Amino acid sequence: MFRYVHYEVTCALLAVCAALVSAGVVFGVEGAPETPGGVGRAIALGLTYLVLVAGFGVLTVSRIKWFGEGRDFDKAVPLQEPAAVLPTRGKEYRNCVNVLLFVFLAASAVGGGLFWERDLALFPLIFASAWSARAWWVSRWERRHGLLLWNGRIRTQPLADDQYLYSSVRQPEGSARDA
Repeated sequence: MFRYVHYEVTCALLAVCAALVSAGVVFGVEGAPETPGGVGRAIALGLTYLVLVAGFGVLTVSRIKWFGEGRDFDKAVPLQEPAAVLPTRGKEYRNCVNVLLFVFLAASAVGGGLFWERDLALFPLIFASAWSARAWWVSRWERRHGLLLWNGRIRTQPLADDQYLYSSVRQPEGSARDA
């Protein structure tokens, strides 16, 4: 079991790390990309693009029918025995790390940067922007509803066909889980 928000944040961090690794390799081999309009214009264009992608990320967890996942959050199955199935503190992040995602993002960014266009070394930042926005939106949803969303499978409590999330009550700050 892992928290939905933790998975989104971890994926965003992996994408940033993949961008740093690929940029280091590609820019070290090929040199930094040159911008005819100046560095400031390229940075402004890149930041604008990242903001647009973040907006798209928020739309993917909105309540828009046939597009967003927000309606699925309301259908999350409450956990019957949270203490028995939830990971302990410290282990809750281990299940979120997707090593294959990191390898895929880094390898494709290095390949694209070396064999096609140097700017592609930074393309994992697009995903980082979307995943960060998704994490922000879902954590906002969790706070408003007083729940935590969990992903995973529990044999003793199976999910229906159209469900993929569990929920547990958000513990107040300073509770026994925080100790």
